Amino acid sequence: MQGLLGFVLAGLALAGSPGPATLSLAASAAAFGVRRSLGYMIGIVAGMVVVMGLVAAGVVGVLLAVPGATPVVAALAELYFAYLALRIATAPPLSEQAVRDRQPCFGGGLFLSLVNPKGYAAMAALFSGFVLMRDRLALDAAAKVIVLSAIIAAVDMAWLAAGAALTRCFGDPRASRAINVTFAVLLVASVAFALAL
Repeated sequence: MQGLLGFVLAGLALAGSPGPATLSLAASAAAFGVRRSLGYMIGIVAGMVVVMGLVAAGVVGVLLAVPGATPVVAALAELYFAYLALRIATAPPLSEQAVRDRQPCFGGGLFLSLVNPKGYAAMAALFSGFVLMRDRLALDAAAKVIVLSAIIAAVDMAWLAAGAALTRCFGDPRASRAINVTFAVLLVASVAFALAL
């Protein structure tokens, strides 16, 4: 497999850097704990596998080549992330009942990955910038999906662990509000950065 080390390093850098998915995972783990956030994380990873398939098959390139499609897709993504940031920023300190009622789910993680502009940009860069198996396009794409899925799962677990370290702060209403607002601002900033690329 040619270029595997470079591909892995680039994958770690792109998947591990702060972005909408990683920041929302940390926020989820901080508020709900790792165990309650695992379904959400699995949804994010599954969504990224779908994104990889769309990128590898060229569907994203074809869709964005349609006149006027790019601004519409970008606007929909921006609206969803603004909604997500608002929910994070205004979330009240969590009681045990609120944790059960509002914990993140698989579907939310899946949807987040499907509208995440950073995810599409990262996958497009990785799929077009590296060749793991020359003259075997299907195997090359499959190898990339397998390697990136493992990287994304490992990175997401690290972000969950980082967020979980903040869990005890959610007992204090002032600290909880400060953490929520910080995560919301970082989420909006990461989306703005991804859309500016």
